[in-house]
Amino acid sequence: MKRLHVHIAVDDLSRSVAFYSTLFAAPPSVMKDDYAKWMLDDPRVNLAISARGAAPGVEHLGIQTETGEELAEVYERLSRADAPVLEEGATVCCYAKSEKSWVSDPAGVPWEVFHTVGESAVYGGGPEVEGGRLAASPTGMAVAACCPAPAPKVETPASSCCG
Repeated sequence: MKRLHVHIAVDDLSRSVAFYSTLFAAPPSVMKDDYAKWMLDDPRVNLAISARGAAPGVEHLGIQTETGEELAEVYERLSRADAPVLEEGATVCCYAKSEKSWVSDPAGVPWEVFHTVGESAVYGGGPEVEGGRLAASPTGMAVAACCPAPAPKVETPASSCCG
């Protein structure tokens, strides 16, 4: 059975962990200094949050499969989609060892399709991104990254709109 995956970038990991733990009535199944993940059955979702310098908001969506056979089934459907597919293959990303591919929907939303085969002690890396958004690979395919390098934080002056 497949599971929806959502990865959200956050500014305050502790506050976000408290919020999502309350919302789902469950603690994270994975907790790191910069990352937390809930593997929930109700709703059936893999929700990940990370505080790694990316702009806050939804980073990408995905479909996580439980078996290699399910992954092959989804890969076959991706091959029929009217979009270039980046076949990343075996990789380490988000403290997990996975087999994965990427595709972008017509609006540019990155989708990851993956099967996790183990844990990793490191966060890992992913394909190239430009400004946290889709980028072109050397072959010209649109790609997205699960694990972009932390972007520099931009300090914004305090607003005086209400003062």
